[in-house]
Amino acid sequence: MENNYLIFLPNDYEANRRLDKKNIKSMETEAAKSLAAAIAIGVGAIGPGLGIGMLASKAMESIGRNPEATSKIQTAMILAIAFTEAIAIYALVVALIIKFV
Repeated sequence: MENNYLIFLPNDYEANRRLDKKNIKSMETEAAKSLAAAIAIGVGAIGPGLGIGMLASKAMESIGRNPEATSKIQTAMILAIAFTEAIAIYALVVALIIKFV
């Protein structure tokens, strides 16, 4: 009775095994980069989000207490929001660097 099994040559098997390990390691690296980028933008957006919320809240309170100072308060609030938003943009840039470099 003959065996009709597929026979793998040891050299080919070893080459395929090394290739698979290399691909798996590459996939693990890409997964780690994606996870690190997600964490970087997630954590980097929490601070500016809270900061902008607090800025707007306090600005609305102060405008409610002193409506005559609306233009000064609004100007200062918009400037502070711009600086706070710049921090979120830095976090985005860091996340993109982590992902693609």
